[in-house]
Amino acid sequence: QVQLVESGGGLVQAGESLRLSCAASGSISRIDNMAWYRQAPGKQRELVAGITSGGRTNYEDSVKGRFTISGDNAKNTVYLQMNSLKPEDTAVYYCNAVDGVQRRSYWGQGTRVTVSS
Repeated sequence: QVQLVESGGGLVQAGESLRLSCAASGSISRIDNMAWYRQAPGKQRELVAGITSGGRTNYEDSVKGRFTISGDNAKNTVYLQMNSLKPEDTAVYYCNAVDGVQRRSYWGQGTRVTVSS
């Protein structure tokens, strides 16, 4: 079993920054991809940003230029630097990791981000 532990959420004002962290531990075989998703009240969970073990990244259009995803393969950790936050970024942010050997996807418990206007 793989555990994902997220941290870094909180309450900020519009225009401020937050940095989320997610560390994977447990019976890891090989983490191929890690990503951040978010779910706002009444909305479906959506992909915010993803990164492969090779460093390729992708972003949801509304966060391009404001959010940066990065990873530390040795620590099985992924980060999400969120700048110029907007009220519409308010959501619970979930970390996801895909183990390519186990062919399983794992989720963290979520960390809440609230951006006030």
